[in-house]
Amino acid sequence: MSEPSISRPRRWDKPFSLEAGSEAELTDVEVEALLCKKPFSEIDASGFKRSIPLHDILRNDARIVGFDDGDIIVRRGDWGNSAFFVLSGNVRVELEGGESSLPDEILGRRRRQSKSFWQSLSQLWHNHRAPEVREVAVLRDNQSLQSTRTTSGGTRIYLQEVSAVLDKYRTAQLKEGHWFGELAALGRTSRVATVFSEGVSQLLEIRWQGIRDILRYDQNGGLKAYIENVFRERALAAFLRTDSLFQDCPQELMERIVAQVEFQTFGNYDASRPFKDMVQGNQSASAAGEPVIVEEGAIPHGIVMIRSGLARISQQYYNGRRTIGYLSPGQIFGLNEVRDALHADSPVPYRAQLSAIGHLNAVVVPVPLVEALLLQSQGAHQKSVVPSHASLSQNSRQSVKIKDDALLSQLIDQDFVQGTSLMVIDLERCTRCDDCVRACATAHDNNPRFIRHGPILNQYMVPNACLHCVDPVCMIECPTGAIFRDHGKGDIVINEQTCIGCAQCASNCPFDAIRMVDIRDSAGELIVDSKTLAPLTQATKCDLCIDQRGGPACERACPHDALFRVNMQESANVQEVFSR
Repeated sequence: MSEPSISRPRRWDKPFSLEAGSEAELTDVEVEALLCKKPFSEIDASGFKRSIPLHDILRNDARIVGFDDGDIIVRRGDWGNSAFFVLSGNVRVELEGGESSLPDEILGRRRRQSKSFWQSLSQLWHNHRAPEVREVAVLRDNQSLQSTRTTSGGTRIYLQEVSAVLDKYRTAQLKEGHWFGELAALGRTSRVATVFSEGVSQLLEIRWQGIRDILRYDQNGGLKAYIENVFRERALAAFLRTDSLFQDCPQELMERIVAQVEFQTFGNYDASRPFKDMVQGNQSASAAGEPVIVEEGAIPHGIVMIRSGLARISQQYYNGRRTIGYLSPGQIFGLNEVRDALHADSPVPYRAQLSAIGHLNAVVVPVPLVEALLLQSQGAHQKSVVPSHASLSQNSRQSVKIKDDALLSQLIDQDFVQGTSLMVIDLERCTRCDDCVRACATAHDNNPRFIRHGPILNQYMVPNACLHCVDPVCMIECPTGAIFRDHGKGDIVINEQTCIGCAQCASNCPFDAIRMVDIRDSAGELIVDSKTLAPLTQATKCDLCIDQRGGPACERACPHDALFRVNMQESANVQEVFSR
């Protein structure tokens, strides 16, 4: 008996317009109408491949989405994979401004409050015996300016009183012809603002695959220039000032820097090593396929500041290379070489190689501007007063390094460097008493949020617990935004009131740190769907005990000082744990 056969799946077997949330499949007439609008009319279609023409990109990677008054289109802090173009109507974008920003409650989130001392103490005897208890009345509560509704098969958050929001919070209007969301879609970063529909609007939504191909084949570079100009005008100065090296930069010099920095992209956005493969430790796919950003021994043309993604630092070691550190977003490479060149009669070459781990965006500040900045920071223009190496190390965040190069390579290859709160257990100290698991259960109504099992690196085990990643891919497809980054602490948390149990986050998590559980009422009875009578499930994971006054209970409960939380973006924290 012959085995069944099927055609190899293709990218456009299911057009974007057939996914939930769109009005209908795009027609050829609608695509031709789009091609007559700017900026599509300014794109040179002759540079596209025959197999991927501009017409087919719009037909298959874009969709027209209608929004009603108050519908939230994107939310500040959410991770997205598409950009939007306003076809008709108006949308409103919130303006940053502290208290004037839209509060989390309006956006479908919930502010986390720490429990009091007595509430924490009462957990020892007041927790429910039934697993995963939810207060039904709380789940039904919907008394806010925000609610949900189902449209075209998708769940949307919307504002019930748009006029009240416009009166109270600072917003700006975007009209027909405006783009938004492209920076987050292409940079693997969170949305920087909330955008909602003012009245009825119609938008063109393009998934990142389509934007990528337009950028790749557009000979005129119109869309790429637009995206880069938007970032340069709206966000570049603020991004640079996140590093203390640029914080005191005079306005005139900052304007020159903003005008002259170069934008660079490395790796394919859709072809980087799958997260699952990295977790499995595919050593053969480690440094070999990583695009080189800066070659060791090359003469510096500028300093590199990571905008998104991660980068490996390595040096020549006999006939191969040795990993000596890595960089995360906001960190700088090449500053010491530029500084040292100010004391020397000739340029100082890069002392190490910098390569991209997967997809990476970076900005490069030319050497003359860096030199001007270093001299300006001392209030003089003489080389003799250039900042010392020690003072520079305090100005800019340094790369992360540990003594054991082999261990460092394993952490990078398995992508644990994504973690901002990586749980690590030192097996040489751990006695397997399970006090950490019991403490976690006590802090979460008798429901532990992690499993004391996972990969072992030397004497360290990394359990199946949420890493609270720099790039949390679990958020990308959450339809209600129930899984989000807490704006106060930056932790990845789940709002039980808006989680609909779709399991997208659990499927996307590469570390198996999210579990779907049946939920029950206080009597221990399963909570079921009122229409289908099927048991309801919700996503659960480690939330770093965000409502506990003392922080993560697992870490505090370990009697042998064997369990640690490590921020892999902080060099001192990494060295403290892995260089013991």
